[in-house]
Amino acid sequence: MSIPNDPMMLLSFVNLKLRDYYSSLDDMCEDMELVKDDIIAKLADIDYEYDKDLNKFV
Repeated sequence: MSIPNDPMMLLSFVNLKLRDYYSSLDDMCEDMELVKDDIIAKLADIDYEYDKDLNKFV
């Protein structure tokens, strides 16, 4: 699956998927065959980090 390359679009995409379809980042990455560390690194570049309790990047 292709995911947005732009960090802000990626943030929106990932948070939507987490909110509507997945109970955790691990579940999403496993199901969509994505590399979790790549997503975390790309969103860290724009000062966002995954909050496990909220299940979203903040």
